[in-house]
Amino acid sequence: MPSLAATATQETTMIGALILAAAIATLCYAFGCWIWPFGNCRKCHGSGKRRSPFGKSFGLCRRCGGDGRRLRIGRRIINGLRELHDKGTR
Repeated sequence: MPSLAATATQETTMIGALILAAAIATLCYAFGCWIWPFGNCRKCHGSGKRRSPFGKSFGLCRRCGGDGRRLRIGRRIINGLRELHDKGTR
């Protein structure tokens, strides 16, 4: 008959491993946002152009302003935390 303590230890180990994996993935994403703060615009796929409905002419993408890049969500969080830190030190 298996004891309950052995089962609880295995579940605790699995939960700990999942938490560790999530923490490592979060740190890797934060590092990537720090190194590469911009990603391609989702609307124009990085081209900066917005096609007309008939496909012959184009204008600038409204979402990115024709730049083709957008600030990643993780970088927005880093910038927000940096602003909070700067306000606290003044």
